[in-house]
Amino acid sequence: MNNDLLIGKPLPNFELQTSNNKLLKAIDLRGKLKLIFIYPKNDTSGCTKENILFSENINEFDKLKINLFGLSKDSVESHIKFIKKYNLEIELISDPDIKLIKDLGSWVKKSMYGKEYMGVERSTFLIDQNNKIVEIWRKVKVNGHVEKVLNSCKNLIN
Repeated sequence: MNNDLLIGKPLPNFELQTSNNKLLKAIDLRGKLKLIFIYPKNDTSGCTKENILFSENINEFDKLKINLFGLSKDSVESHIKFIKKYNLEIELISDPDIKLIKDLGSWVKKSMYGKEYMGVERSTFLIDQNNKIVEIWRKVKVNGHVEKVLNSCKNLIN
């Protein structure tokens, strides 16, 4: 999906369960800066590394008053196990029906070994206090991503 189609647009409405066993709605996030990073699957190497790196930097995001959320199609139970296994400090959102993931344009055609299939594209969204999408990172490579996002957030806020 073309980022220009989403930048400046509102965060799509959603009601999804989180790893804190609460129902999170888009409206609940109004008035706060937030960063939502979408990743394919709990407990896979790249996704584990990405979650650990965001978790290790949660204090930096807190200083910027940015709420941090991970989002995948994994179940709440899977999220809870994943958090415990790696001592993650991030609230994870479960989107088993891939509704929000699709609404954010992160459900894409992929190919592996010549076979095409639909899957989650690793992507990150910075959303302002009015629930408007202000910055998007697509086709994320885990190495260096958290630093890139933090620097961009610092530049946007300062």
